[in-house]
Amino acid sequence: MKTMLLDQRAWDLVLDASGNWAVADEPYAMAQDVASAVRLFLGELYYDTTKGVPYFEQILGAWPPESLIRTQIERAAMTVPGVAAARCVGLALQARTFTGLILVTDSDGAAHNVTF
Repeated sequence: MKTMLLDQRAWDLVLDASGNWAVADEPYAMAQDVASAVRLFLGELYYDTTKGVPYFEQILGAWPPESLIRTQIERAAMTVPGVAAARCVGLALQARTFTGLILVTDSDGAAHNVTF
């Protein structure tokens, strides 16, 4: 599977040398899609408002148990095609920025570390 390549810092589209939208191939494409799924707020995806993490509803400003946050992140990662298993192993909240690490196993059994 392919996906549009995003700049890792700005999380915005990147152009290739010809001025076309750059495309990412596997395995990076799946890792980027997992990170995008975890960054998506519930209701933000206008064509499918059921996707995303309930940051406003359950996480931000609520100070929920870490297990709830991990579960929501793992659920979001599992929505990406090709992901067979996902386990959130690291979470950090610094300077109002939520970051973490997810261990993802794809449908071929290969393991990937995904940061978000």
